[in-house]
Amino acid sequence: MKMSRLAAAFVATMIAAGPSLADTLHFPSLSYRTGPFAAGGIPFADGYSDYLTLINERDGGIGGVPIRQSECETAYNTERGVECYQSIRGDNPLVLQPLSTGITYQLIPRTIEDGIPMHTMGYGRTSALNGEVFNWTFNYPANYWDGASVIINYLLDENGGSLDGKKIVLLYHNSAYGREPIPTLTRLAERHGYELLTIGVDSPGQEQGSQWLQIRRERPDYVVMWGWGVMNPTAIQEASNIRFPMENFIGVWWSGSQQDVLPVGAGAHGYKALAMHGTGTDYPIYADMQRYVIDTGKYAGTGEEVGTVLYSRGMYAAMLAVEAAKKAQEIHGVAAITPAMMRDGMANLEITEELMAELGLPNFGPAFSVACQNHGGSGAAMIQQWDANAREWNLITDWIMPDRELIMEMAMEDSLAFAAENNMTPACLN
Repeated sequence: MKMSRLAAAFVATMIAAGPSLADTLHFPSLSYRTGPFAAGGIPFADGYSDYLTLINERDGGIGGVPIRQSECETAYNTERGVECYQSIRGDNPLVLQPLSTGITYQLIPRTIEDGIPMHTMGYGRTSALNGEVFNWTFNYPANYWDGASVIINYLLDENGGSLDGKKIVLLYHNSAYGREPIPTLTRLAERHGYELLTIGVDSPGQEQGSQWLQIRRERPDYVVMWGWGVMNPTAIQEASNIRFPMENFIGVWWSGSQQDVLPVGAGAHGYKALAMHGTGTDYPIYADMQRYVIDTGKYAGTGEEVGTVLYSRGMYAAMLAVEAAKKAQEIHGVAAITPAMMRDGMANLEITEELMAELGLPNFGPAFSVACQNHGGSGAAMIQQWDANAREWNLITDWIMPDRELIMEMAMEDSLAFAAENNMTPACLN
């Protein structure tokens, strides 16, 4: 039976127009490509976008439903982040990735009220790992308290199991983000006998002369950095200037990208940082990324960040979001999932080594599963070290586990206090 000319014209128009908004899965990005933190925000946003583009171009979307991307510029500003949320909250956003601890704190009560899931991978409010209180917030595969504990466990191993009498400086971004590890490091100091000195750096972090004069006077055994943006290369340069041993300078995973070390040149050699995933392009997925995204010119940004640490992190966040969407479709038996269904997918997500290999990312990230009492994954991280001569990060440890018993205890204290303050009754949604 032949199609009429009118019907044929209608179909052609629909194909040209693409799927309607109602027939797409909306993945918004709260990005920051401007401001003092743009150097970190750009590669993450590019990796996040490119992975979603790959899923559309190679797989035709998720479960046959195309992905629709949107991007709202926050400039890492909390007020602008809230404005971005207000602009997209009614547009069926499946999951929010605020990429800012300050924005996260502001959006937690809003997303709870609106029923929109939020993923704060390696940042945000650590106690959100208690899903009985924070039903709509997830911070797998690791959080800040995990990161602080992993660093201490690494230093314990480096010192024969004892840090007694050692002096450790925490150099932190003077914000909600930078202050997150202080409670953990304080409790661990009581347990392991090291002296903790905390030194704040006001945003954006380009002025650190007095802080490093203090560090030089204190002569610590180790400096741990919780920095972001321009604060990081400035600190690494200052450390180099006073000849602080770089192998004793360790940053969190937001202080361990190419953007942090390349500006310092040879002076950054030996600097260490946490790693929550692998990096580089030696993963099978990059053959598909090259074919479907890079070679076709459909990549975000300039394409120059592909394979860097923060590009990889954005890609990782997108991969976890896509897998949660697949799980939600499986649970509910529908392809056009809602934010509430997406939450169920995130709450039941299981990432195995076999799945990572199938996705073309073998040994890239840790295996973990999500449960109501643990929205935070395994908490494992590795240590990487910068080789200034080869201009590359090298992983120097396997996965290191944090002191999860202590962290869960602290998370319960903080989350239950939040519940009491907000007249909430902790309960699992599933």
